[in-house]
Amino acid sequence: MAKQVKLSATRRTGTGRSAVRKIKKQGGVPAVVYGGKTKAEPLQVSKRDLSLLLSHASGENILVELEIEGEKASRLALMQEVQHAPVGGEILHVDFHAVSMDEMIEAEVPLEPFGIAEGVKTFGGLLEQNIRSLEIECLPRDLPDIITVDVSRLNIGDSIHVRELPLPQGVTTRVPADLTVFSVLAPTVEEEPVAAAEAPTAPEVITAKKEEAEGAAPAKGAAAAAPAKEKEAKK
Repeated sequence: MAKQVKLSATRRTGTGRSAVRKIKKQGGVPAVVYGGKTKAEPLQVSKRDLSLLLSHASGENILVELEIEGEKASRLALMQEVQHAPVGGEILHVDFHAVSMDEMIEAEVPLEPFGIAEGVKTFGGLLEQNIRSLEIECLPRDLPDIITVDVSRLNIGDSIHVRELPLPQGVTTRVPADLTVFSVLAPTVEEEPVAAAEAPTAPEVITAKKEEAEGAAPAKGAAAAAPAKEKEAKK
């Protein structure tokens, strides 16, 4: 079940960038609590306390007893959203949703497989997870951190659907029961690359006859004409 921890908070009156900068200089984080019978209230909490709380959380759902300065009784709230800076991960803001122990709440809980599927271990298949988290409904005391699912018996082609999930007592979901959560796919067989077709060989050009013709003796007429010219020269 989700841990229930205490966290001190104080009200804040200032809003805007200058007020936020002042809170950060004091080592605080802007926050807001909403829900319940009261309107949303701006708060600030210790950055150190909040970071410590988040570092020890085993899941995303954290039930907090907000001890607001000046109030005699603490408020039970679900940490709804934590905003982080895109660079560096600094905590920028946190939202708390006030809840009552006897009223149903809605939350999104991570689904986590455990064990090695038989189809993966024996036949080299692939475990596929189609749903990473599940929307649930329950009382605050029944809220789980995560829902773990044993996938060790899954063979090639086997699946686990929403209706087969081991939901804790007191927890229900409105997600369609037929949706597939986990399945084991057959291993992908890589086909051997087909050798590229060899380029057609260009026809061989025969030049022997041409070369032979170029080196051949001159024609008879030409040979006979040469001595006649020589005789005329002697005269």
